[in-house]
Amino acid sequence: MGFNAPGALYLGSRNSLVSLDFIDENRLLFTFHVPGLIHRRFLAGESAESDERQIRAIVLALPAGTLEAEGLWTVHDRVRYLWMLKDGHFLLRDRDGLQLGDATLDMKPSLRFPGPLLWVELDPSQQYLVTNSYEPSSSQGKAVEAASPASATITMDADEQRSEGQDNAEPPERVVRILRRESGKVMLVSRVRSTVHLPINSEGYLENLRGRGLEWVLNLNYFSGGSRILGQIDSTCVPSSEFISEKLVLVSACNTTGSRKLEAITTSGRILWQDVNPDTAIWPLIAHSPDGLRLAQETLAISHRVTASNPISREDVKGQLVRIFNAATGEVALETPASPALDSGGNVAISPSGRRVAVLNAGVIQVFDLPAPPALPDVPLEPVDH
Repeated sequence: MGFNAPGALYLGSRNSLVSLDFIDENRLLFTFHVPGLIHRRFLAGESAESDERQIRAIVLALPAGTLEAEGLWTVHDRVRYLWMLKDGHFLLRDRDGLQLGDATLDMKPSLRFPGPLLWVELDPSQQYLVTNSYEPSSSQGKAVEAASPASATITMDADEQRSEGQDNAEPPERVVRILRRESGKVMLVSRVRSTVHLPINSEGYLENLRGRGLEWVLNLNYFSGGSRILGQIDSTCVPSSEFISEKLVLVSACNTTGSRKLEAITTSGRILWQDVNPDTAIWPLIAHSPDGLRLAQETLAISHRVTASNPISREDVKGQLVRIFNAATGEVALETPASPALDSGGNVAISPSGRRVAVLNAGVIQVFDLPAPPALPDVPLEPVDH
């Protein structure tokens, strides 16, 4: 397929080099960085440090692995560029915009921002987008059209005074937004100092608030107003939370030995299960099926426990391990290696039903068939605390 495994020198850089996704139960979208010489061109406002690279995209039919479609994209940085949607479409991020693609790899403009788009997240229902962008600080609000759908407009901050060579222009800032994916309507906008990970569901967004000692409080802020505490978790590092489904939150935290632990908590505050990684499993990454019934955790396997006096080098990385969990119980449904080791992920995918798992390993794409995952427990609606 033209894929060349990245060298070990990429480890630690967190470059997004591969993306593996199920379009549906019987088709895979595999995209990967294509090495080689690239014609360098500079557009207005583009610096000489801009990273331009080519991404090859191919659609494979299962189980034969036959090629259905292929394309070549150009992107201009080295972080994640693709997000799969539930309806067989996907979002491709580059510069200040998002494009919408499908199984034919036909690409259409979707949303455009006043500055470079740094990061994208979706809620489990995929009604909402969380975006981080890099935009001028001295700006005024105006409507910016979204190219698809044609009727959608987004109220964004746009620089109306910026001109080439302007000496007194203020430096750009990072802007985080929550907006409706279909219409582009902005629900929340804030200027921040750094890129923000903001887990959301259809009801609101989740914050990890510092408590006493090792305690962190999970606080759900409702879009309609008010908030509610979902629970607490002890962690020696800043925990990372993510909505796996509408009513289930997965928290990645650190225990007192420095090992990573997973904790699945419902929006009613019930702890479904916990799992602790060994000390020699680091840099966990999470992916999950569209329905949230199965999730994947991949970690780098290293030769020794990492401490301040005993850091790791590339030679200490022995491989990458993938574990597939049933979200309802925490039971491990599959454990398998992935190769090459990619510290930015993208080499594992779970099908819409959760019954198929694809893993990039040793130069091939392996597809595993699993039994149906168990259903999540019913979670009652909780009152909003004002």
